[in-house]
Amino acid sequence: MLRHILEQELAKGEAAVSVVKLVSLLVQEAQELKASDIHIDPQRELLCVRYRIDGWLCRAHDLPKQLHGEIISRIKILSGLRTDEHQAAQDGRFRANLDGRRPYDVRVSVAPTYYGENAVLRLLSDTAGEFTLAGLGFSQENQKKIENAVKKPYGMILATGPTGSGKTSTLYALLKSLNRPEVSIVTIEDPIEYSIDGIEQIQVNSRTSLTFANGLRSILRQDPNIIMVGEIRDPETAHIAVNAALTGHLVFSSLHTNDASTTLPRLLDMGVESYLMASTVNAAIGQRLVRKICSNCKEVKKITELELKSLSGIVDERLLGGQNEFYFGKGCDKCANLGYRGRIGINEVLVPDAQIRAAVLKRSSAGEIKKIAVKQGMATMVEDGFIKAQQGITTIEEVLRIIHE
Repeated sequence: MLRHILEQELAKGEAAVSVVKLVSLLVQEAQELKASDIHIDPQRELLCVRYRIDGWLCRAHDLPKQLHGEIISRIKILSGLRTDEHQAAQDGRFRANLDGRRPYDVRVSVAPTYYGENAVLRLLSDTAGEFTLAGLGFSQENQKKIENAVKKPYGMILATGPTGSGKTSTLYALLKSLNRPEVSIVTIEDPIEYSIDGIEQIQVNSRTSLTFANGLRSILRQDPNIIMVGEIRDPETAHIAVNAALTGHLVFSSLHTNDASTTLPRLLDMGVESYLMASTVNAAIGQRLVRKICSNCKEVKKITELELKSLSGIVDERLLGGQNEFYFGKGCDKCANLGYRGRIGINEVLVPDAQIRAAVLKRSSAGEIKKIAVKQGMATMVEDGFIKAQQGITTIEEVLRIIHE
């Protein structure tokens, strides 16, 4: 329906089209398709609009190049950016409230490219209050591990994974569960993804030298019980965060590592002393996001003996159990014929015990730490993903694609 309205607007011709309405329709269409981002990219002879849906960029519209300048100007006006600046990158945001629906924030990044300025709009629905560990895909066993870790009065809980793996959503879910009037929670983020009532949130600002490290120092003077550092990027931030956890604060943060077991060696690489880290890390959460099978077109798929044999080299045979029936999405109108709709997390939770702490003190490798954790009962991300494939939530192909990407 929205696509038809958008096409009708474009059919009026460049001179008669309403750019205000056009931008509004693009944002509204992206929101209806549950897109996370809108990419508006100028090319030699046209303006390409793409939506990122469930992590995949899909080409949506090819607009006339003549509308390029007006569309970028409209986006700049909405987000409070300078309309007379065309040679520098600019960042801003605006709040959208289309057709009386729940309002949501749109974060904007504009940058000069070879064919003119582009724009990337990140759609941030106001749903931080709805995040739960179960809703994010954590198994009951992993939920219990995390809940036990956050019950401790001090220490660090670290969410790890690449960009776009759902780390921030996990941290917000934990903050939401701890958010009470008698608890002081302060965060420093870059950027602030969602606004949460009752939590003091600070935005990193390089122009005023408000970095993660400087902001964390200021937070420690504000009498907090719980601190969230959006990301540990450098040794200075790592040292301050570890010392904060050591001196009676519960600290949440994220790291860019491949899995949970790599978290501890990564902190060692940042210069954190092994004895400090061994006594402060309560839990390391490794995660990825996989696409969910569209519930409208889900069908059973039988795999061959050869495929089953190849899986046995990746997944523990006790999980396979000789099962040869899995699921896939055939493709339909509701999922744009992709066979997938929505995303869910696959996770692993490493809780350092005495044996793992001893391995950290000996500066053991990530592989050795992982072996100990698996022996102690940790389900890896591959195993968690395989269980979700068995349950018909996602596909084996999707799990393997994400793990080996």
